[in-house]
Amino acid sequence: LLRTQGHRVIGIDLVAADVIADLSTPVGRLEAVEKVQEIASGTLDAVITCAGIAAPKPITVATNFFGVTQLVEGLLDLLALSAAPRVVVTTSVAALKDIDDELVRRLLSGREADALQRAQELAAGQSTSTLNFTSSKYALSQWVRHEAVRRQWALAGIALNAVAPGTILTKSMHKLLLNPDHRAFVDSEIPMPLNGHLLPIDVARVLVWLASPENAHITGQTVFVDGGAEAILRSSRSF
Repeated sequence: LLRTQGHRVIGIDLVAADVIADLSTPVGRLEAVEKVQEIASGTLDAVITCAGIAAPKPITVATNFFGVTQLVEGLLDLLALSAAPRVVVTTSVAALKDIDDELVRRLLSGREADALQRAQELAAGQSTSTLNFTSSKYALSQWVRHEAVRRQWALAGIALNAVAPGTILTKSMHKLLLNPDHRAFVDSEIPMPLNGHLLPIDVARVLVWLASPENAHITGQTVFVDGGAEAILRSSRSF
């Protein structure tokens, strides 16, 4: 979508991208930052992070939280040189589900080794393994909220926000939903009464707008792109 609008995009991924890097590791994040700095030639207008893992393993925590926060922090200097710098990260409506408070605390403290230790403990339990995903996404939304108003972001004019999608019809999800039982389970967990499941382009449009100069004052927010799931799942006191 960005390319069709005439923007230059630097892609980061494990394969077939402008920058090949493993964001689940500190070394991989540093390599990604250095390569982006080389390619960007001095300035960066926006960062949109979409990489993520949903497996019940510690690597989910490493990628979903530190793979985002450390990458973006490493690119702050480039962003600050833009006339309208923006950052948008991707969380999930699943962050509204059960989380592990201890893991969230360790994530927000920035102690990756401690967080991965807790993630390993959760991964070992049959009833707790999914908490690695939900907790990493919840912590990411909290990080956005806390960081967005700090000096290095707000006074540099960098809007920092998150998008929390509902069920997206990716290739793997589409295949899963072909099974009526799986579809019923997914829809019971993430009810989406408005227009049903999302297409990737539905999320992309929101990401691109939040990353554009048109977004002048929205910051520190998690925008739910979920067909109404958040309104159903969260307390009536929320707004």
